[in-house]
Amino acid sequence: MAPLVSHAHAAAQILSPIPRGNRRLAPGPPAAAGFLRALFPSRPPPAKDDLLRLIADQRRGLDTQSDPSRLADIVSCIDALAASAPGADTVSDADKLSGTWRLLWTTEQEQLFIVRNAPFFRTTAGDVLQVIDVPGCALNNVITLPPSGAFVVNGTIEIQPPQRVNFRFTRAMLRGSNWEVPFPPFGKGWFDTVYLDDDIRVAKDIRGDYLVVERAPYSWNG
Repeated sequence: MAPLVSHAHAAAQILSPIPRGNRRLAPGPPAAAGFLRALFPSRPPPAKDDLLRLIADQRRGLDTQSDPSRLADIVSCIDALAASAPGADTVSDADKLSGTWRLLWTTEQEQLFIVRNAPFFRTTAGDVLQVIDVPGCALNNVITLPPSGAFVVNGTIEIQPPQRVNFRFTRAMLRGSNWEVPFPPFGKGWFDTVYLDDDIRVAKDIRGDYLVVERAPYSWNG
């Protein structure tokens, strides 16, 4: 049986140029990653809500010091968050790790000591901040003492993926609006960011202390 269309005729049709006025660019297929994100938007793990609920009434960790049962529940939630994305790279994205982070809860004794004893300075502790600048290799721990005071510890950092940040403190000071009292710099070590999303960051440090911070609605650059 003869073919319906001769080979020569078919080749001519395939190779003949398309008139310029009739050319159209076919739309490209949607990017696979974006298409999948639209179909299946990411959801925070359940342990995140549990963690935020458990620390909400703990006065940044002051009350947890005398409540071992609550501490165990909080640590269990932190472990569950870490297990939700085991080994995830939480430090290589400088834009995501950098920023002004405000303390929600910690077991770190030095910070809690100042928060508890701020009334001795005739004030109360305001926001407690951790300010990370990955491109600038800088770390600042700040306890604000309203209306114009702050206890500030400056340091340098080195990023060690997938989760570690090595730090060394270089200067510490207690300061007011027009005065400053220096303290010897102290401490070096590391902390691992075991969970990070757009809202919160959870870390565990070299001494086994935990830190839960939220992205602050402002930037500290004092």
